[in-house]
Amino acid sequence: MSKIFNCTNHSIEIPNIVSCEGIYLLDGKGKRYMDLESGVWCTSLGHGNVRINSTIKKQIETFMHAGFCYSGDIVENAADSVLSVTGFENGNCVFLCSGSEAIELARQISKHVTGKKQSMTLHDSYLGSYSSVTDRKRNWYIFNWEACMGCPHQDHCDIGCEKLKDIPGDISDFIFEPGSSSGFVRFPPKALIQNIVAIVRSQGGKVIANEVTTGTGRTGKWFGYDHYQIKPDMVAIGKGIGNGYPVSVTAINEETVRELKKGTFRYMQSHQNDPLGAAIVKEVITIIKDEDLIPKAEIKGKRFFEMLASLKDKRLITDVRGRGLMFAVEVCDEGTGDRLFKELIARGYIVGNRKTFFRIDPPLTVQEKDFYAFTNEFRSLINHTQTP
Repeated sequence: MSKIFNCTNHSIEIPNIVSCEGIYLLDGKGKRYMDLESGVWCTSLGHGNVRINSTIKKQIETFMHAGFCYSGDIVENAADSVLSVTGFENGNCVFLCSGSEAIELARQISKHVTGKKQSMTLHDSYLGSYSSVTDRKRNWYIFNWEACMGCPHQDHCDIGCEKLKDIPGDISDFIFEPGSSSGFVRFPPKALIQNIVAIVRSQGGKVIANEVTTGTGRTGKWFGYDHYQIKPDMVAIGKGIGNGYPVSVTAINEETVRELKKGTFRYMQSHQNDPLGAAIVKEVITIIKDEDLIPKAEIKGKRFFEMLASLKDKRLITDVRGRGLMFAVEVCDEGTGDRLFKELIARGYIVGNRKTFFRIDPPLTVQEKDFYAFTNEFRSLINHTQTP
């Protein structure tokens, strides 16, 4: 009997993984599984990446953990790398362990410098596992954009729209998750987001981009907010930035850093600005640049989307959404989704199972031949599955 407490609502489908390589996991019987969820969006460069593993070994032998009062050049160099890709060259970084921490720190900073208490987000956004973001009954303004999905004016959303007029004036921070929508892969209209940003900023609030799932090249650009032509004040980065190692970053722009230095803000935790995590972040960014993976993700994403869209049969597969290498495949009902998911596992393919849809987020290093093999297998499975 397992001694691990599984506090998710998911069962352990493959309990005996023993090794990994690239896009594949191998179990104790030698069976290979193509991991099309990248762990949980985490292994952006594939499992067992040689360069990442080499960086980890080197840093462990050099300087692994730091306290509050000592550091090293690797942390500064990693910060330079993050600030260069966020466009915050004169800003600051804090390295942490999880996306939840990165978002929470950004919220605390916003409340400190603005003096406001209320956070704002879209109704379908996921902002981490802390109760401060899951319990939205107090000090939250939730903007429901469902009506905007089918709005005929979404491409030229008017800042005078009645829904936008309801945004209160005491917003400390607008936390924008640009496209994940709690894994549902829905993309709010660009004009809507630009108007929300303008309103919040005009009232003295901060804009936080939650890039834990949409960052590090996942959407075919460095960050999901790049598709919206906005400049956030802070960026929370996680998952793919560590390629499976638990590290995250809160990147802070120059203006916000200047405001922080005028006050008495303090934040401390045991693994803040650890050199091991920082070294990994720096190497992930370097590899993405060296291998030109961002434009490749955009190109591959368009091809893969076409492959997945061809599976829509109006019987079992009802919709496909995607941007870059982030996809959602809708199925007709929960029972069908569960059966298809289990059969895909049996055939050696791992996707994210969210009952009525599958989440497909392959690493940036995925090859077209691998994805082609998956879609062919998926098509065969669909063709041989009875209509519910």
